[in-house]
Amino acid sequence: MSSASESDVSSPRIVVVGSINMDLVARMSRLPRPGETVLGTSFQTIPGGKGANQAVAAARLGANVMMIGCVGKDAFGESLRRNLQDAGVNTVHVLDSPDVSSGVALIGVDDTGANSIAVVPGANAMLTPEVVASREEVIAGARALIVQLETPLDAVASAIRLAHQHGVTTILDPAPAPVNALPDALLSVDIISPNQTEAEVLTGVVVNDWESAKQAARVLQSRGARNVVLKMGELGALVQLTDGSTEQIPAHKANIVDTTAAGDAFTAALTVALCEGMSLPAATHFACAAGTLACTRFGAQPAMPVRAELEAWMKTDATVR
Repeated sequence: MSSASESDVSSPRIVVVGSINMDLVARMSRLPRPGETVLGTSFQTIPGGKGANQAVAAARLGANVMMIGCVGKDAFGESLRRNLQDAGVNTVHVLDSPDVSSGVALIGVDDTGANSIAVVPGANAMLTPEVVASREEVIAGARALIVQLETPLDAVASAIRLAHQHGVTTILDPAPAPVNALPDALLSVDIISPNQTEAEVLTGVVVNDWESAKQAARVLQSRGARNVVLKMGELGALVQLTDGSTEQIPAHKANIVDTTAAGDAFTAALTVALCEGMSLPAATHFACAAGTLACTRFGAQPAMPVRAELEAWMKTDATVR
């Protein structure tokens, strides 16, 4: 794990470049089929966006987090900024975009915790390569950079490139899964962490067991990723290291309420653990626990665990070693 910061290892500096959304969440007994109307049972507005979720999750786990992103100059934007600040995230580089609305995500969640999500980017589309480039000093001072794919891809590529130039570790959560092929420049990261669906879209390999996961990981490495952490749902996660060696990380057991931001909790915890000096397999154990614990509560950012409760829960979980 490379480092470009002299900050205390107990409070690693993590920069998140990514999306900030307001989640408009409807609960229902089951998700509707195309053309079907299903009556909901409740509705909430909850701060979200994959970038913001990961920033909040990392801050709650004890990291010194700075967010680079855009919100609209509207009521949602004010609320989203305030929520990040309340979680301990530095928002100096969260910009107001007066001509567009804040990003929103329309989320349906059924009684099993499964979800369906549609995202309207809004101000997130204003996160351009020029905006990212003007924050080079911020990225250069980080121990790790987290990026996702809910903002313009050329801006994501710019952030990765700057991080590489300054020896900052790069973590890509390739979500949402791209419709078109992802440029290799975006895959050339220290760690890529797709779920099964995203891995299939990126590689063409249907991932349904450990062997197919290893095959997909090899494809991702052949395209530039140094290490792969492939989230396998109920199975856990596969870690494939630079040298091609693998480790299967077991899943954790819990009462699943809402899976909306489990992957974001996972990515944040993985990054925090790596910044604190854990090996990639050990960090993945920690990330699996954080992702599972997030599933036991409703919502995106409100579900992100704080460090003390996560560590206490892990002590009671036999899958943690």
